[in-house]
Amino acid sequence: MDTARSSFAWLICVVIFSLTVPLAIGATSNTIQGEYELLDEPSKHEKGKVILFEFADFYCPHCHMFEKIVVTKLAEEFGDEFEARLIGFPVMPGKLPTAFEMYEQAVTMGKGPEMKDALFGAIHGKKIEVFDKTIRRLLLEKLELDVEEFEKGLASGVPYRTLEKGKAWGERIKVTHTPTIVIDGNIRVANLTEENLKTIIQSILEQDKHS
Repeated sequence: MDTARSSFAWLICVVIFSLTVPLAIGATSNTIQGEYELLDEPSKHEKGKVILFEFADFYCPHCHMFEKIVVTKLAEEFGDEFEARLIGFPVMPGKLPTAFEMYEQAVTMGKGPEMKDALFGAIHGKKIEVFDKTIRRLLLEKLELDVEEFEKGLASGVPYRTLEKGKAWGERIKVTHTPTIVIDGNIRVANLTEENLKTIIQSILEQDKHS
């Protein structure tokens, strides 16, 4: 009899759990407005700040335009409550990974956004596709980065490993094109209009204020 009661109680618990958990998940997702898809990935959210992870290829013209127009406007709109982090995800054939490694090394030296802008500008504005040491030196001097320190970091292999780690993440969540946007590590956005992204970001920030 005790065994029967225990089995029945266990069954009731399972039924209650199965009914309540989806509702809880739905309630959480519904607090964020806009068009998006929740991924089965851990959140990288920092309270009071929304992080936009952009899987991008420096050689992709769509990435350049998205960065130049949409990301710039979002940064102006939300200021310190917004951060854009580029995740190098090469999709254009026949290109060396040097630009991506340069970006990752610049990030470690505190000049990630500046290097990102310089690389997009060089590739799409000046049509530079190969970043040899001479070209690198010109960019580094313009960004006031120590050339010797930069080259040493580049040669260490750390930037390349960071690039590979980002690519692995993109492959895990099935990134197939650039730009692909994931907000706070687990909110994938297909509708990349400024309006939709602003709605999502504002909704998350409002949620932070009331939590």
